[in-house]
Amino acid sequence: MLMFACKTTFAQQTVSTDEFKREFLENINHVRQKGCNCGTVRMAPAPPLVWNDQLEIAAVGHAADMSKKGYFSHNSLDGRTSDQRMVAAGYGYNGFKSFAVGENIAQGQMSIAEVMAGWFKSPGHCKNLMNPEFKEVGIAKYNDYWVQDFGGRIPFSEEEQKLLKSGKAKLIKN
Repeated sequence: MLMFACKTTFAQQTVSTDEFKREFLENINHVRQKGCNCGTVRMAPAPPLVWNDQLEIAAVGHAADMSKKGYFSHNSLDGRTSDQRMVAAGYGYNGFKSFAVGENIAQGQMSIAEVMAGWFKSPGHCKNLMNPEFKEVGIAKYNDYWVQDFGGRIPFSEEEQKLLKSGKAKLIKN
């Protein structure tokens, strides 16, 4: 319930319209479809990303926090990391055999085209954008802060679920 209240509060101060989501996804997926160079590393084509509202909630929260408190970092001033913020926003890993997250942040860009160009020119940000492990994205702009949160989860197959339920297979956490 608290999570919903946060989304409502922040969503009124962001640009997260259907057009905003569409423009970002088209821009990202156009490059993912072709592949690109991230610095000196050639990144192969990757499957398209889809929008995830839980990742958007995490992105909105972090963009708003940075804007209101005047800092720029992947770590919140309260010590939380991007993965902790995404899990707190509901993007969980329970029930999945694979879980991957990543984050891009930016400040000062005036448009989606400008922030995307900057992210694709930066090797680390570009590798996040092209990472085939990432299947979903949520993006927010709050004032002049941009946050792009990525996630990728792979569920257990029906056979794996049966083996886990029967006790014939066990989860081992690394």
